[in-house]
Amino acid sequence: MAARTDPYDELTAAWRALGNSGDDDGWRLIPVAPDGPCRFLAGRRFPGNEESLLIGFATAQLPAAITLPQGRGFKVDKVSLAGREASHAWIALSRKEGRSIELFTMMATDVITTMMRHNQSGDVRAFNLFLTRIRAWQDFMQRNPDDVLSAEAEVGLFGELHLLQSLALNGLPPHDAVEGWRGPLDGLHDFLFGTGGVEVKSTVASGSFPAQIGSLEQLDDSLVQPLFLAGVRLELSPEGETLTERAAAIQALFADDPVVQSILDGKLLRAGLLPGTEEKYTRKFRHVETRILRVADGFPRLTGRSVPNEIRKVRYEIDLDLISAYSVDLRHAMKELGLI
Repeated sequence: MAARTDPYDELTAAWRALGNSGDDDGWRLIPVAPDGPCRFLAGRRFPGNEESLLIGFATAQLPAAITLPQGRGFKVDKVSLAGREASHAWIALSRKEGRSIELFTMMATDVITTMMRHNQSGDVRAFNLFLTRIRAWQDFMQRNPDDVLSAEAEVGLFGELHLLQSLALNGLPPHDAVEGWRGPLDGLHDFLFGTGGVEVKSTVASGSFPAQIGSLEQLDDSLVQPLFLAGVRLELSPEGETLTERAAAIQALFADDPVVQSILDGKLLRAGLLPGTEEKYTRKFRHVETRILRVADGFPRLTGRSVPNEIRKVRYEIDLDLISAYSVDLRHAMKELGLI
């Protein structure tokens, strides 16, 4: 993922300069970032004095009844500006009082850089991209109280990204690969393709492979078929990659398709990989092996069919190293899933 970029410093400097802009009510504004599919203004609205990023769309007709996304740390409003700015339709992204200025600045920077990366898009497309990105941040703020993943979540996301990259390198079209990745959306399985799925479990443990199973449904192949469990074993190594380096490699792999890259960026954010936090992920992982197991009769698991009716919820652990079931290679699994 890209390191912190100039818009972060521009926004910080602009909001600082606007902090004491007089006693009159209304907007105080400073342009930031080059014009692209839209205009960007750093602003403060008095008397509240909250930091805001205003995005101006030249031709997009904003629906009167549109429901704009709202998050724990921010609010989004349609606003009207006078003078030369009156020709644009403006959306204000503003920090809520008492919320983290650092996180809000990361968010505003990410909105600018995401939209500038797709600066060849038309105005309506840019507006839809803005809404998609804001909703991804809304989802992130609802699910992630902190701005950094836990050590366990870091390993899990690295493993999912490894499989995503492997699918693309083995011939799965980029759009299908990224759309099929459902882990960030809290789906039952990490990947869904048609009626089939793949659940990914990752570890850096040696001597055993503990895989946490979150429900009776997760390994129930009567619900999803065919169903595979991919065990991704990693090790810590100075020759490995950090989580953000792995994410950047996948972004580069899909760089020629802006639509796919936009979907990927949104899912990375929903997964908790925050732009601007690259320096917080220092562990380097090296891929050791991936075992892909077909989940079917005889596979050790608990399902609704194998426990008494009175048992409704279960969380349990499987040691994948103790499973002697035959592993299949990735392309075999992709054929069974109808992907190649």
